[in-house]
Amino acid sequence: AETHQTLVLNDLRGRVIVQTDGQLRTGRDVAIACLLGAEEWGFATTPLIAMGCIMMRKCHLNTCPVGIATQDPELRSKFKGTPEHVINFFYYVANELRAIMAKLGFRTINEMVGRTEVLRVRDDLRNGKTENIDLSLILTPAHTLRSGVATYNVRKQDHKLHVRLDNKLISESELALEKGHPCRIECDVVNTDRALGATLSYQVSKRYGEKGLPTDT
Repeated sequence: AETHQTLVLNDLRGRVIVQTDGQLRTGRDVAIACLLGAEEWGFATTPLIAMGCIMMRKCHLNTCPVGIATQDPELRSKFKGTPEHVINFFYYVANELRAIMAKLGFRTINEMVGRTEVLRVRDDLRNGKTENIDLSLILTPAHTLRSGVATYNVRKQDHKLHVRLDNKLISESELALEKGHPCRIECDVVNTDRALGATLSYQVSKRYGEKGLPTDT
């Protein structure tokens, strides 16, 4: 919510997509996340459970008993999940979200983003540890902080990927990529050159696979 409010306050919300994740399981969870300011949501654990994950927490041991997080052929044969299991799960989430939206009077997700005024604090769940917590700032609608600005993503940013430095690197290293000849490239790198070398590495992997180019190419 604070991220959404700050972006709106600085007239930056229309330029970005806000995504949230963590403990999202139901349409109600998605609705709350949306009302707090997110228009995209990340799911991880619950789709795995829909495929048959039993939360053994052995993902790093290669001993997953249901065949999800393992390379052991015998264990992998026990995997019973199907794409339809995940599809059905998300259909249920979407249907619950749709029902909540209808109840609140929202027709689209964009209308719903950041509308914290429809959220209420449940006083019946208060206890000694939470009775002094004030959520009023979090529940302040962002559109009341600054009028006349976008409160959800309205335009795509041009990241100018066609002029990024990687394209220059690929062009100047063509002899190395095509014939494996050594090459040396000198250029200025600034902080806006993000993930430098990633696309060049892709070209190397695409042409030479895991073996890669010869040493000192």
